[in-house]
Amino acid sequence: MSVVVRGAGVAGLAAALELARHGLHVTVVERRPAIGLGASHWAGGMLAPFCEGEVADPSVVERGRTAAAWWEAAVPGSVTQRGTLVLSHPRDRADLARFAARTTGHRRVEAAAIAALEPDLGHRFDTGLFFETEAHLDPRKALQGLHDAALRQGVRFLFGQEALPGGKDEVVVDCRGPDAIGGIAGLRGVRGEMLILETRDITLSRPVRLLHPRHPLYLVPRGGSRLMVGATMIETEDAGPVSVRSMMELLNAAYALHPALAEARIVETGTGVRPAFPDNVPRLVETAEGFALAGMYRHGFLLAPALALELAARLTASRMTTERKTA
Repeated sequence: MSVVVRGAGVAGLAAALELARHGLHVTVVERRPAIGLGASHWAGGMLAPFCEGEVADPSVVERGRTAAAWWEAAVPGSVTQRGTLVLSHPRDRADLARFAARTTGHRRVEAAAIAALEPDLGHRFDTGLFFETEAHLDPRKALQGLHDAALRQGVRFLFGQEALPGGKDEVVVDCRGPDAIGGIAGLRGVRGEMLILETRDITLSRPVRLLHPRHPLYLVPRGGSRLMVGATMIETEDAGPVSVRSMMELLNAAYALHPALAEARIVETGTGVRPAFPDNVPRLVETAEGFALAGMYRHGFLLAPALALELAARLTASRMTTERKTA
């Protein structure tokens, strides 16, 4: 069986690798000149299924629990498993209590434990939640690692083109992300915006989420002296530059986490439109040409592995059925 995967973001690369591992002939077609130049490029890279449980469907939590192990097996050394620290200021203590009630997999930590986990934050917060088993990765390095692993499995890549290669018997797997909006029923666009700050005044060892009733924030270590800052979710298909409003909200929230971030340098900004279904749950969808890994929302790195495995199981079963009929 030959399979054409449309799109070389996180969903497309994960699907290509798993399908090749299952013995299928895979070609990836990407209209851009290289991998991961869509929404995956701007992702936070948090493998945090329990934190997502605050607002996500329980299926997201359950399927996301295996993501860290999958990534480490696919791209050895890509995963940092130091947990997630969730904090709030005293005036937002009700938000922390609500977050705790809606999630599992955490333990409450007080000032001394916070200081032990993140020394630069210990004197600023007296209580929080620690999700010890969660992890994170650098999305851009992880995508490159997936690409290299897929090449070793014999996957062929065709960049800079949208037309599918010939072969009427090929199964097409649509992993185009927001480019599939309008082609797959129910998909809408949700824009996420991010900043990368560079500072030597504060160091983080793990993702930190700061709860706030209007401007929740997360910071993710990016190695060296860099931190990725994100949180915005705007209902639009416009992938334009970061707005002034979003920039102000992100920077104000970062300053609220630690005033030293006021002296940080903004070294990069970016936006990505993420496709989402009405319930924000990614899923494997049957199409006229084959399948689609669609509606990844903000769960791309978390749920792409589970959906890729589901896709591989479906196509492998289909191939075995066909082989039995022709035997």
